[in-house]
Amino acid sequence: MNYLLLCFGLWFATAANAQTVYLLKPDRVFDGETMHDGWVVRVNGDKIDAVGPAANVSATGAEVVELAGQTLMPGLIEGHSHLFLHPYNETPWDDQVLREARSLRTARATNHARKTLLAGFTTVRDLGTEGAEYDDVGLKQAINQGIIPGPRMVIVTKALIATGSYGPKSPSPDSQFPQGAEEADGHDALIRAVRSQIGKGADAIKIYADYRWGLMAEARPTFTLDEIKLIVEVAKSSGRAVVAHASTAEGMRRAILGGCETIEHGDAGTPEIFALMKQHGTALCPTLAAGDAVSQYRGWKKGQEPEPNRIREKRVTFKQALDAGVTICAGGDVGVFSHGDNARELLMMVDYGMKPLAVLRAATSINADVFHLADRGRVKAGLLADLVGVQGNPLTDIGALRQVQLVIKGGTRYKP
Repeated sequence: MNYLLLCFGLWFATAANAQTVYLLKPDRVFDGETMHDGWVVRVNGDKIDAVGPAANVSATGAEVVELAGQTLMPGLIEGHSHLFLHPYNETPWDDQVLREARSLRTARATNHARKTLLAGFTTVRDLGTEGAEYDDVGLKQAINQGIIPGPRMVIVTKALIATGSYGPKSPSPDSQFPQGAEEADGHDALIRAVRSQIGKGADAIKIYADYRWGLMAEARPTFTLDEIKLIVEVAKSSGRAVVAHASTAEGMRRAILGGCETIEHGDAGTPEIFALMKQHGTALCPTLAAGDAVSQYRGWKKGQEPEPNRIREKRVTFKQALDAGVTICAGGDVGVFSHGDNARELLMMVDYGMKPLAVLRAATSINADVFHLADRGRVKAGLLADLVGVQGNPLTDIGALRQVQLVIKGGTRYKP
């Protein structure tokens, strides 16, 4: 049945392209910044042609698409995804890296890409293949060439780790396990690794500024500040950003001062660290849903038991980041939990204290701005026709983001 549905979806996407001009008539339009009642959107080919009150936008030559009860928005942007991972309660991370064939992982990734698109996320920033080498390059190409349905991808390929800091860990120092990212240290090796990843197709460079390699297996910084500055210098010379996995205060501090543009996770941030982020214009991608999922995998019965310390502490640090005025991206670390359930992060951002309007902006225009994607993230004439329609009004019920009725990417309707 799933195969038949996929075939029908691909047939419909192809058939829909035959009609290249649409006039979309929802109840309201969120343009990436503000909600507008009574607006319509005209799509011509792969671009947005006109936007505004219905009386101001011509319907001549267009197929009128009635979206009664719906809110039309920019295609959502997933800020932290791993399309080559699947939930850890299905298969632990170590086993995915060590025991699953890359061909199997790529086959899964194609399905994950389709689910992501149909959930209304027309762009993903995919932050590492986790041992699947450069296979995200081919996945991105397959999507761009129309071979498989999926979101537009911003990729980092293998990501960078300091030697000995990451995993999987071998039970014996005499044996070497394949790693979930590329090891590199010091001046020459780091330059070579950054340039190699860029040459293979990386749109950005990801580093692990800290990881669980402390004496008691606690998270500790990995790269020195000078190493991070070098990575950033080399990446920026090609016009690419560096993003940092960082969960400790010191790892975050080094990543901020080193010039990384986003901090992923930020679990142990402090008011001082968040003030530093604000000062340097560093954005935070909090990945609330990943911690929530992992806590449940470890036995927490959400809604039935008190929140574990990890969750309570995350609520505190997230509020500190909000209070400091840090730019908040939307990204859930999806792959730790199920692809297609990307909206889980957005609902949790509201639960943790963000206003629904701020969350909608984070998942559209703010992500677009932070990730340097000037051609999307807003409903505006001349931008890509990446659009999603949801039933209801997410400003009054953020859960509407799970009621996706329409998905358009580049003018093609994937979910009528």
